[in-house]
Amino acid sequence: MQDLSTWIGRSETLHDTFTAAPVRALSATLDHAEAPDAAGSPLPPLWHWLYFLPMHRQSEIGPDGHARRGGFLPPVPLPRRMWAGSQFDFRRALRVGDAVERRSTIENVSRKDGRTGALVFVKVRHELYTADATEPALVEHHDIVYREARRPDDIEPPPQPAPTGAAWRRELLPDDVLLFRYSALTFNGHRIHYDRRYVTEVEGYPGLIVHGPLIATLLMDLLRREWPEADVASFRFKAVRPTFDGRPMAVHGQPDADGRSVRLWASDHEGWLTMDAVATLR
Repeated sequence: MQDLSTWIGRSETLHDTFTAAPVRALSATLDHAEAPDAAGSPLPPLWHWLYFLPMHRQSEIGPDGHARRGGFLPPVPLPRRMWAGSQFDFRRALRVGDAVERRSTIENVSRKDGRTGALVFVKVRHELYTADATEPALVEHHDIVYREARRPDDIEPPPQPAPTGAAWRRELLPDDVLLFRYSALTFNGHRIHYDRRYVTEVEGYPGLIVHGPLIATLLMDLLRREWPEADVASFRFKAVRPTFDGRPMAVHGQPDADGRSVRLWASDHEGWLTMDAVATLR
């Protein structure tokens, strides 16, 4: 950990143009009849994940499909890597056609001991700037957790029942085609999302794992479907439990009494909570 702490403060800057084709592709993947792909159209929240994709060379890819450890992210010597959650501050719209700069910084690296052994948490801050802007349009904090390899005697945390009585609910069946399309859209090579032999035999899970960012996107997509005029100022989500392919899942939403925020959550086929989130509105 003493060595890993030297990564705190490291930064990188990337540039991309928010072209229309990925917007059309994600719209189709989320089963929308139309896409907000006209030049100048505001991107729905979280769709910035379609850009700044991890363009690592094939020779740089590790056995799990991610880039080998090191580079911008610290070389954490634990085999399992998961997206634990994120927090967003939406300050200004990002639009189709925008040229955007992303400035990323490692804010913290910390170690804890959990039920299944050592855990390492990495927090990354991303700031997205449009051309000639002095303030970011979007600030995102990304929480990554690294874990030890699964052992037969591991004791997982007890599941949490999902809330009931939501105002909005949408049921989906995440299959391997949906997971493949989202992996392709985000250029995500992590094998837990498409390689059934790897995820069951090497990482010890019962099926393909639905991407955390995909579930978060489905939560925000539910808000967009049910309340199209809502103007999201901030959003945060926490992954609680893995969701596996081939089994029904549901996304839920419950606006608060004064209409200033919406609690959003996802549940699996057994009714366990898999993701918990809150969107705050302007």
